[in-house]
Amino acid sequence: MPRTTTLECPGCPPLRALTFDSLGLIKVIESRVPQVVERWGDPDPSKCVLAASIDDRKKDPLLAVARKNGEVEAVNPLNGEIHAVFSNVGEDGVQPEDDAISGLHLFRRERPSGKALHASISVTKTWKVCGSGNVLCSKVDGSENYAVFGGKGVEVNLWDLEDCTKIWTAKPPPKNSLGIFTPSWFTCTTFQSNDDHRKFVADTNSHQVHLYDISAQRRPVLSFDFRETAIKVVTEDQDGHTLYIGNGSGDLASFDMRTGTCIYFD
Repeated sequence: MPRTTTLECPGCPPLRALTFDSLGLIKVIESRVPQVVERWGDPDPSKCVLAASIDDRKKDPLLAVARKNGEVEAVNPLNGEIHAVFSNVGEDGVQPEDDAISGLHLFRRERPSGKALHASISVTKTWKVCGSGNVLCSKVDGSENYAVFGGKGVEVNLWDLEDCTKIWTAKPPPKNSLGIFTPSWFTCTTFQSNDDHRKFVADTNSHQVHLYDISAQRRPVLSFDFRETAIKVVTEDQDGHTLYIGNGSGDLASFDMRTGTCIYFD
């Protein structure tokens, strides 16, 4: 009979993942045991986690968590300690239940002078990215100078974050063969690589994958369908051309966006 021996790699830390749920809990999972090893927070539906972003640097890592009640927390991802909390309720008095957070990005860059940005814990700047519809997804590029937004009834559009100006907007989809116009419904988006803000992918509620290149045209340069349910998540690979996609039915796949070819499906 063959014998299998598990060897521990000295000095190699276990794979560690943070997960979030509708009760507002942050759960820590490690690969060495198939179970949750830590839970941070108390169960509270009003603190349901809507979005999260992490700066996983070696020194003083930081996790930002946006909650249903409008609070955004800065958390130590190593022990769950909360460093700061602020509210996203703006000067217009709109309440969180009427204006839920749909995306969050923890900026990592420094000022051009080399000095780190130290700001008070408050909302320093706000602007509207669309005249109507609901923003459901957003993504900041690798340089942290540009961001793409999209949503239900909101065409994907690209913004310059330094000037808070819109620099590009996609064209609405054409009418179908019956002359019926169906508004766009984007569910998730990401840039194809960290080095080029001109190319990004936006996926839809009607299980379509669209690749845009703002230097080429205002409609997708590549489009294809993925299974039969709404696409919920998309993320890029470090190679600059592979994308990973998941939908509401639990299907996962990777695609080579140079050709739209499916590389892996589960």
